[in-house]
Amino acid sequence: MDFMVFQYPMISVQACLDGVLLGILFALIAYGMALQWGVMNIINIAQGDLVILGGYIAYFMYLYGIHPAWGVIVAPVIMFFVGIAIYKLVINKVVDRDLFISILATFGISILFMQLMNFAFGADVVLANSDYGTTMLFNNNVVLPNSKIFSAFISILFAICLVIYMKKSKLGRAIRATAQNARAAKILGVDTEKVYAATFGINAALCGVAGALISITFTIHPYMGLPYTIRSFMIVIVAGLGNLPGVAMSGMGLGVFEEFADYILGTEFRIGSVFLLLVLILVYRRFKLSRKREYLK
Repeated sequence: MDFMVFQYPMISVQACLDGVLLGILFALIAYGMALQWGVMNIINIAQGDLVILGGYIAYFMYLYGIHPAWGVIVAPVIMFFVGIAIYKLVINKVVDRDLFISILATFGISILFMQLMNFAFGADVVLANSDYGTTMLFNNNVVLPNSKIFSAFISILFAICLVIYMKKSKLGRAIRATAQNARAAKILGVDTEKVYAATFGINAALCGVAGALISITFTIHPYMGLPYTIRSFMIVIVAGLGNLPGVAMSGMGLGVFEEFADYILGTEFRIGSVFLLLVLILVYRRFKLSRKREYLK
């Protein structure tokens, strides 16, 4: 193990700042998952694959001479309609079924998307170069890529816009009413089918934004969606459904954890540490739930 991160304070500062910026992006993806999970009671295993597809949209804009930052506008529009199509073709058939059925259905969508992206885009690792440069802090001891700062800023902006939309718009109020009680909302005249479709479309649009940001900040390839799904799932189960501040804090906490794991264990163990953390969280939640049941008895 490399304990330099504890011996040199600036390395810890670097890891913390990188982790916070990265965690804000994770939180945006997780908020989309929390939204459609809370409204539709569906765990979307294809969440990460929607993110990567959004990244490829920005990457192909870059290939054709358009700055990939414009992908944060184009990708969510395209991905919204992709989300609507997925809902109409698959999700509407499992939305009222058992949760395990939805997991199987979205897992199948994930596999299909991975193969389609591999067929359409190839298996090479790609990056949409933004040429944003870097920002130097603390006498040049801390280096932050401006693409990460840009990604964090855009993620916050979209999150704020979505919160305002959910509170002020008619559709947003219908989504919140459906999340609270779908049957009562339907009795009161809410078209829950339209709400479900819009919710899945909004989730896909958020994935599109995040994917475009990831493509200019990190590398992408067709088979890297699962880690983003795992991260989103972990953030949601820690924060809880409908808890946007909790999602933001959990996302930043996960980002900082990953950066320190990267420095201490090495890059090759970074994703492995995320999976291990998920296992530990699930075991803890299971233990806590069993203790609560014993207390109630």
